[in-house]
Amino acid sequence: MKNPLLCPWLTEKSTGLTEQKGQYVFKVKPDADKEDIKKAIEKKFGVQVKSIRTINCLGKSRVQHTRKGLITAKKSDWKKAVVTLAKGQAIDYYSGSAQKSEG
Repeated sequence: MKNPLLCPWLTEKSTGLTEQKGQYVFKVKPDADKEDIKKAIEKKFGVQVKSIRTINCLGKSRVQHTRKGLITAKKSDWKKAVVTLAKGQAIDYYSGSAQKSEG
């Protein structure tokens, strides 16, 4: 797979994981596997990945009321990956590089 990473997933929960446990969350392509994700993160950010957990998220279904009746639709399913880095390493999302913390 060329590049399974789509974007970093920045929410309150993912920011808390980053601050407390050093875990980073990324939105990835649905057909990506753990090895592809690991290689892409190590190549892009220059860090050592300790472990990866993937979550398949189902797209929400919605119903729209119109004059002609109900229209049902469904948003696309997507996948996210929670990446744990080796101790003392960090990712700076904005510069696209890795930082090594002192400590």
